[in-house]
Amino acid sequence: MTSGYADRIAGFVEQAERDRREFDPPSDPPDEELAMTFLREGLGPLVALYLEARTAEWDVEFSAAELEQFHRATNAWLALYAQCYGVEMEPDVTVRRAAELLLDTDNIRDTAQLLTRIPSR
Repeated sequence: MTSGYADRIAGFVEQAERDRREFDPPSDPPDEELAMTFLREGLGPLVALYLEARTAEWDVEFSAAELEQFHRATNAWLALYAQCYGVEMEPDVTVRRAAELLLDTDNIRDTAQLLTRIPSR
């Protein structure tokens, strides 16, 4: 059983996978503008969808498949963000953790930095 958000989640997964396939690492990192594009157009809206569902007036329960899709897209965009800084990594972050940090920071860039430790502070 799906939550009613399945199509939107699948759309994000498709975009994240396309972004990874088409990504050309910067020749002279960091490329902060491209990193922010992945956050503003990818990770941020994905986390916002998760928060929208979790704060809905009705009880939304994601299926295991939907949570796995959230996980894949979250980590794909975090990996791309890191690559924009010249760092190869395969993060293992839940969308829930990203959402908690976004609520704490009110800023998707700070959220990504805390999750990846890139750039170092």
